[in-house]
Amino acid sequence: MQELWMAFAASLLITLFLGPLVIPFLKKLKFGQNIRADGPSRHLQKAGTPTMGGVIFLAGSSASVFLVSHRAMDSIIVLVVTLGFGLIGFLDDYIKVVLKRSLGLRAREKLFGQVILAAGLAYWVVFLSDRGTSLHIPFSGMVIPGGVYLELGWWLFLAFTVLLVVGMANAVNLTDGLDGLAAGVSLLVALGMMVIALLMGKTGVALSLAALAGGCLGFLYYNRHPARVFMGDTGSLALGGGLGAAAVITRSELFLIIIGGIYVLETLSVIIQVISFQTRGKRIFRMSPLHHHFELGGWGENRVVLTFLAITMAFGVIGLTGFYHLGQ
Repeated sequence: MQELWMAFAASLLITLFLGPLVIPFLKKLKFGQNIRADGPSRHLQKAGTPTMGGVIFLAGSSASVFLVSHRAMDSIIVLVVTLGFGLIGFLDDYIKVVLKRSLGLRAREKLFGQVILAAGLAYWVVFLSDRGTSLHIPFSGMVIPGGVYLELGWWLFLAFTVLLVVGMANAVNLTDGLDGLAAGVSLLVALGMMVIALLMGKTGVALSLAALAGGCLGFLYYNRHPARVFMGDTGSLALGGGLGAAAVITRSELFLIIIGGIYVLETLSVIIQVISFQTRGKRIFRMSPLHHHFELGGWGENRVVLTFLAITMAFGVIGLTGFYHLGQ
């Protein structure tokens, strides 16, 4: 527990320290956020707020992992995947913000890099560690002592890992639409997954998640409403990739889907909206992702964020309850 607190505190303090140094630098380079014209009108005042701020908490989290983890392989793998997804996001942000190409990386380019990272993670956990290809089934320990495992086999496990990690990265990216929303939700999800990693005996993963949570908390100081900096794809893709990697290593993929339920709801809102509009010509939500639906319904940003954080806490309790009597 002492090392967990050290990882959390080191990441928090480094992130807080870097903020006043990096944010003016991003402003000087004119790495300002472009605001969608079709989005909520109140967001137009955010135009020019520095983006790519994910580098701040990624630096804090990375330094913390190296300082505290004693180079534990599990923690290094989570960090590598996190930074790999962060690099893809950084390139996307750089192309959009600096090179002024509004769409950033092409979808196939972004997806290719994400799939390679996720597939590499799957290969490592199956062939270079003792992870295997089984999944814990949530709540099964309440019925059968030790719980039930679902054995996937290599090819199905590979497909599932790619779908989970890539899907989680892009789900966090969709969630990053309000001041403090993605950072706050990810802070709580990382803490919930940290508890599961501890229960699984994966202390290296737990340390990485503690560092990620500390970085999110430190970043919230600058990203809370009204935000002085946005994390950009640099931060959101990194968070999703790191959380996905931690879940894969700890066999808790299905628990991440529960604990990260807000990510799932945000993604489903986009999918439902697109399908409904293309098939019926009608929208289900005022605007997607889901947080914009509530904004356009008259909710303030803080109300939406605090509500989503409360829901995330509830999802966390449900997810941790599902681990009851599960074996390692």
